[in-house]
Amino acid sequence: MDNGYITLIGLLAATLTTASFIPQVVKTWKLKETKDLSFWMLLLFSVGIFLWLLYGVFIKDLPVILANLVTFVLVMIILFFKLKYR
Repeated sequence: MDNGYITLIGLLAATLTTASFIPQVVKTWKLKETKDLSFWMLLLFSVGIFLWLLYGVFIKDLPVILANLVTFVLVMIILFFKLKYR
């Protein structure tokens, strides 16, 4: 398969999985409520996403870098709200 198509598939997958966090960020922001979100899940997930981001940087893979950079920011926003609205 052409490398351009593989990158396109990666970018599409990255866009969809990253965008899945946007509704949670918006809901958390609007309701100012995080009791149903696990602090430890958010913390572990954010560390995992950060490691994926580093991995993407090391292998110079744009879809991996972009997806994990944006996802990391979104998860950090949710984690911030989790700590703020305890």
